[in-house]
Amino acid sequence: MEATWRWTVITALAPIAWGTTYFVTHRYLPAGYPLYGAVIRALPAGLLLLLVRRKLPSGSWWWKSLVLGTLNMGAFFALVYLAAQTLPTSIASTIMATSPVVLMLFAWAALSERPRGAHLVGAAVGVLGVCLMLFTGPVAIDARGVLASVSAMVMSSFGYILAKKWSAGIDVFSLTSWQLIAGGTMLVPAAMLLEGAPPALDGAAMLGFGYITVIATAVAFAAWFTGLRHLSAGTVGLVGLLNPATGVLLGTAIANEALSVRQIGGLVLVFAGVLLGQPLWRSRKPAAVESGAVRSSAIRTIN
Repeated sequence: MEATWRWTVITALAPIAWGTTYFVTHRYLPAGYPLYGAVIRALPAGLLLLLVRRKLPSGSWWWKSLVLGTLNMGAFFALVYLAAQTLPTSIASTIMATSPVVLMLFAWAALSERPRGAHLVGAAVGVLGVCLMLFTGPVAIDARGVLASVSAMVMSSFGYILAKKWSAGIDVFSLTSWQLIAGGTMLVPAAMLLEGAPPALDGAAMLGFGYITVIATAVAFAAWFTGLRHLSAGTVGLVGLLNPATGVLLGTAIANEALSVRQIGGLVLVFAGVLLGQPLWRSRKPAAVESGAVRSSAIRTIN
């Protein structure tokens, strides 16, 4: 049970860090450069992790890195960047909050991880909580942003399951760095062709990219893939609900406003959904049974 708590806490670092990216992207990063934004986010983070492990891919991992880098990093970052620039945070975060269900379905198909009832209930409760937190009235919706957000969610969910399936025997830092470098590199020609020269970055934008590159990418994805290695896909997906919760708490703190009753209720539901997906309570019963079996065996030995 202690090990499960440890992996859950490590995994939670990822969605908490990602919950800050919408705000940082919308507030500090240049608009209209989703491809360059993805390149600047992915490549430095991948090189940083590569320096930690100093290990290059070999054999089939050259093409696997390209596939995973496209799904989880390159195309995903570009789509998230576009969604953050064209959609209200409430819409983008709610769409991404449906990812636990999609992740469970892909895990069922590719890994034979049958969704548990607690996971499905947790996902429903968590998505309801996200809606309560974020929707306060009618908002303008850009169809491009919705398409980008849905595509990013489905693409990354599939990519995470592929990474979980393929990553046996590969350390997490190498797995993450290869994906980031492959995803960032593949976007460089597209960025040059479609967006021209790189955007001019002022001090705020450089600090923003620095934070997103190191904390919300290198550290966050290493923590996320660590969780996928040690926990079920359903459990990891529900931990991801902390992403929009972090965004709400951050926005409220920056605006210096008190949370409304509706937002507090939504936060409670999100945390309840996350807890429902944790196997902590199920771990106690086997432990108790095993303890009883040991005592019974000891009694028989004495007799």
